Amino acid sequence: MQGQSESGQQDLLVRIWGMAGGQAFFQNVYARDLRVDGALLSGIEHPIAVEDVIGVQYAGKKARFQVRHVNDAGLPQRLQADVQILSGQECPWKDLVEAVEKPDSAVAEAANGSNKRQFPRHKVRFPLVLRDERGSTAAMQTNSSDISGRGCYVETLVPLPLGTKLTVVFWLESEKITCAALVRSSDPGVGMGIEFIGLDLKLRERLQNHLTKMAAEASAGTAAR
Repeated sequence: MQGQSESGQQDLLVRIWGMAGGQAFFQNVYARDLRVDGALLSGIEHPIAVEDVIGVQYAGKKARFQVRHVNDAGLPQRLQADVQILSGQECPWKDLVEAVEKPDSAVAEAANGSNKRQFPRHKVRFPLVLRDERGSTAAMQTNSSDISGRGCYVETLVPLPLGTKLTVVFWLESEKITCAALVRSSDPGVGMGIEFIGLDLKLRERLQNHLTKMAAEASAGTAAR
């Protein structure tokens, strides 16, 4: 059931996941005081801490958030956490609030064009094989949750350590591509960000064009349903 927050906005039932106390968790909580860059999550049953990164899903849309503040909600084993979306993510409830709220930073970026990327991320599932150069684990066959010509994010409960050197293998149309990569972000219980350091500009642009086409086809397919 959804209620109303003090601000008059509707409380949203959302799903969160991550790591707390060394254990992976999944739980439904309520999001209130909605912003385009975050929200207040209520009813959390796990001991999350400031600066933890958690995943949040609403209406089929997922994004990664960082915990900024944690408060006792006044109930046994229940916490409230103010969370802020990570850079490069799209807020799952953006459509609900953007008409009435637009952060000053977003306005400034739109004015000077600083938010434009040469290689924008696309939320498409793109198959990859990841090999840890340390040779400590078997190759990981996985799919990206978002990806561009510069890198990708892979959801996994046990991400590799920050700075881990990888070999990434994927198919670009009919061509098998193998390149060096680095783990640039590691969020326990959520996933890891990977940069493709072994792709030259030409290959980056080819990959970006391919991803843009995939995203457009996926969007057209969704619209046709």
